[in-house]
Amino acid sequence: MAEAATEDAARPWPPPAGAYAEERGLFQLLQNMLEELLIHKPDDPIEFMINHLKQNNDDAPRICVLGPPASGKTTVAMWLCKHFNAIRVSQETLLFKEALRQTEEAKAYKERNQKIPNALWANLIQERLSNVDCIKQGWILEGFPENQEQAWMLQSSGIFPRHVVMLYAPDTVLIERSGGKRLDPLTQEVFHTTFDWPSDPLVQERLVKPEDLSEQEVSKKLLEYHRNFPEVFHIYQKVLKSINADQPSVDVLSQVLAFVQTRHRSAAPFTPRILFFGPPGSGKSLQAALIAQKYDVINICCGQLLKEAVADNTKLGELVKPYIDSGCPVPDNLVLKLLTERLSSLDCLSHGWVLSGFPRDVEQGEQLQKAQINPNRVFFFNLPYESIMERLSQRRTDPVTGERYHTTFRPAPTPEIQARLRQNPKDEEENIEKRLNIYYSNVKALEDFYQDAFYVNADQDPYVIFEFIESCIIKPLPCKKH
Repeated sequence: MAEAATEDAARPWPPPAGAYAEERGLFQLLQNMLEELLIHKPDDPIEFMINHLKQNNDDAPRICVLGPPASGKTTVAMWLCKHFNAIRVSQETLLFKEALRQTEEAKAYKERNQKIPNALWANLIQERLSNVDCIKQGWILEGFPENQEQAWMLQSSGIFPRHVVMLYAPDTVLIERSGGKRLDPLTQEVFHTTFDWPSDPLVQERLVKPEDLSEQEVSKKLLEYHRNFPEVFHIYQKVLKSINADQPSVDVLSQVLAFVQTRHRSAAPFTPRILFFGPPGSGKSLQAALIAQKYDVINICCGQLLKEAVADNTKLGELVKPYIDSGCPVPDNLVLKLLTERLSSLDCLSHGWVLSGFPRDVEQGEQLQKAQINPNRVFFFNLPYESIMERLSQRRTDPVTGERYHTTFRPAPTPEIQARLRQNPKDEEENIEKRLNIYYSNVKALEDFYQDAFYVNADQDPYVIFEFIESCIIKPLPCKKH
């Protein structure tokens, strides 16, 4: 009985069920709910999960923006708030824009020029982030946590950022910047006399110099920041990215946005179903072989599959043989039947697959979709015309050994071998042109059909290409709203 149960657990899910769960993010949803349950430990878990699902906020941003004084935290935080329509939470907003239970107590410390205790900051943050707007819209926490104790207090309150942006720059740059820093008291936007001066004369008139901006005060704050930084870094290292703030603000914001839009790797089960598109000579076969070798997925080349069916004398192979022998295209219905049969086999369902050579047009793509063969990663390989011609037209084969050579990249080792090399007719320039024309006449429509595809620069080192493809397979795709 136990053995039967184990066998049932090991069996792959039927393709429609597995694809549905992946597409709707069910595994991630369950993982998020379990995390929330363990953090909050509610007395009524069922009611808690129902409320969690009603909030529908698993994709709301939860971002901390950290960094030394004058590194641009406010600029980054305000820009992210505008971009995501999220709520900005900072020292200023907590003390002067909110009516929280302990606001007056915190202000009293400030007025006495005393340091506000970590526990008080943590209570203020927890109360603010538990408000409906932060839950629904997400939050950008600017300048918190400042130290290890604050980080632990936030974690014990169930506050876990999904992304932590850590800005950095040389101290000399930060001290120079701080001298020109100006604040708009109306909007809380930060400007600079040299690097970022507002064009509106009304804004210029109302700018003020923030308090505590003497060089001595900034140096003191930098010293404290550097003392606390390593411990905070260690706590958040799995969700943290350091970004150089000593570059144009456009570049800083671009790098920040690219990071906070990434989704972290999930523990959800994932069966790769990969499609490769690309012109002849773009390296699809090599990349498919590398992916199959590393991840143990099944490498399926449509052309090779047809030849194997003929060689094995299967019923489908007998129907395909006349077309292969005459060099005519095999009808879509035969190709699809062969592919459906292969992709539905146990090894493909269990390990996943990487497919190249099909579909060649949108109609074939729609037929795959109807057959419930839905890829979860699609790649288009791009290669300049000149590179394609150089790769293909100079390929040669030794008819004696079957060894392949290239007149530029891998010439024959001896004059004797060189003399007997032959060119495959399909690698003649005229035939390459025909194959390219067929590919390019369909590729735009295929790109529109597979809108979530990744685009590969195939004119670079194969292992650089492999690393890019691998990163796209590993990281989750953005969630779709249903």
